[in-house]
Amino acid sequence: MKKLLAIVAMVCLFAAPALAADQIVVGFAQIGAESEWRVANTNSIQSACAEAGFDLRFVDAQQQQQNQIKALRDFITMGVDVIGFAPVVESGWDEVVAEINEAGIPLIIMDRTTDIPGDDYYVTWFGSDFVEEGRRAANWLVEYLKKHGRDGEEISIAELQGTVGSGPQLDRKRGFEEVIANHPNLTITMSQTGDFSADIGRTVMESFLKSGQKIDVLYAHNDDMALGAFQAIKEAGLTPGKDIITIGIDSGRAAVQAVVDGELNVTVECSPLLGPQFVDAVQRIMAGETLPKVTYSIEYVYDLEGILGAKNAVEELPHRQF
Repeated sequence: MKKLLAIVAMVCLFAAPALAADQIVVGFAQIGAESEWRVANTNSIQSACAEAGFDLRFVDAQQQQQNQIKALRDFITMGVDVIGFAPVVESGWDEVVAEINEAGIPLIIMDRTTDIPGDDYYVTWFGSDFVEEGRRAANWLVEYLKKHGRDGEEISIAELQGTVGSGPQLDRKRGFEEVIANHPNLTITMSQTGDFSADIGRTVMESFLKSGQKIDVLYAHNDDMALGAFQAIKEAGLTPGKDIITIGIDSGRAAVQAVVDGELNVTVECSPLLGPQFVDAVQRIMAGETLPKVTYSIEYVYDLEGILGAKNAVEELPHRQF
């Protein structure tokens, strides 16, 4: 019996090795896998953490805030060294974030934001400037219409919004509307959430087209919804990129390819490759360094005409990493 117990103990030892004393334990609560962007973001985080030798406790919340909140509380119980998360929506985090702060665990927020006042509750935030992305999309449209002699025309815009209440949805809408407010001929005539999903984008676009209202422009808060909407546009006997000017955000490989193919007129970049930046932040926190509160990613616009200084999609396509 003693021999058997010794063998069992040895098997358990090799099956579940103890963590190195100096190994950094990180908890990350991801939104889900609602889009190609999010999948690329997850892959970037996981691969960067693995390369750094972190013990990553990763949770996919499947786009449900209650799942993220549970994961954050579980991280507190585990006593991880650092917590990171991308909040699915902006509101409803006050209580769990207060618990993280009370536990003394450094908090990193990535990609999206919360509506908690002030900035004392987190160490650093990094990601994209969503308001600026909306502005870039609208400014591109203004210049495109000028170039094609349509700047005096009444333009009807159909908007596919992202997940309601999320940072990208609120900010990309705000930035876009800031710009078109100065151009009375540009009007959002229909707007509905597509939840950042290609399938829902297609369904909503079908309803837009069946309404019979004129649609000159499709502004989608992400490329997945735009690509889904293309199917509905084609089924209606129209050509995306020609009969309807199409604007998306993210600039993943599929979107840049759609620009090259002439179906997506422009895509505004929002890079998901934030894993190395996340790892750097964790390492600097553990070293006791002070980090900037906000760091924006450097991003571009891609089309085929160089409008608004856009980079050429044909040249960019081979270099897309997501």
